Amino acid sequence: MFLIKQIDVSIDKKQTTKQTIKQTISKPKISGTLINLRPIVKADIQAMFDAVSNADEEGRKLTGSKRIFTIEGTKNFFARIVDSNDRVDYAITLKENPEYIGEVGLNNINFEERSADFRIVLDGQQYYNKGYGSEAATLILKHGFEALKLHRVELEVYDFNARALHVYEKIGFLKEGIRRDVLLWDGKYHNAITMSILEDEWFSKYSIESTN
Repeated sequence: MFLIKQIDVSIDKKQTTKQTIKQTISKPKISGTLINLRPIVKADIQAMFDAVSNADEEGRKLTGSKRIFTIEGTKNFFARIVDSNDRVDYAITLKENPEYIGEVGLNNINFEERSADFRIVLDGQQYYNKGYGSEAATLILKHGFEALKLHRVELEVYDFNARALHVYEKIGFLKEGIRRDVLLWDGKYHNAITMSILEDEWFSKYSIESTN
C-alpha cells in the first residue's frame, strides 16, 4: 500500500518486492515417507471445521482452545490464509489417500528477520503416535529453511504436553523460556514453553543424519 504516489522507479521496486514475495511463498506439494503435504484447498473447509469443532477434551486442552468454531468462521479463516504472503499452510494427508487429516504451517513469516512461527494440528487421536506429526513437522521445517531461507522458527507448547515436548526436542527445537500462567484450564494455571530452532542447527543436524 502506498501512502503517496511516488516516482515510477520506486513503484517498480515495490512491485518487484511483492512479486518476489509471491514467488518465495509458493507452496509446492511435499512428499514424505508416511505422509504428504499439499496446499490447503477450498474442498478442505468442512474437514477443517470438523477437526476443530469435534475435538475432544484432550485435544482442546492441548491447543488451549476455548473458542466456539463455526463453519462460517472456518470459511473466513481459509479465505485469509489461501493467498497470504506471510504464511504457508499445508494439509497433511496419508500417502494412499489425499484427504485432509490435519494441517501444518509456518505463519507470521518475517522476510526481513527471516523468522516464522510453527503450528500443527492433527484431526483426532487416531492419528497420534504414528509418526505423522513428526514427519509433517520435519517436512515443513525443511521447506522453511531450505526453500524459504528462514533463519529461525519458533513455537509455544503448554508444559503439560509431554508428548509434543518430546517430539519437538527430537526434531531439534531447543527450549528458550517460559511464559508463566498463560492458560487457565479447569481452575488451574499452566505455563507455555517457548522453543526455537535456527538454520545452522537445522543444517547441522539433518546434513549429518542424511550422510549416516
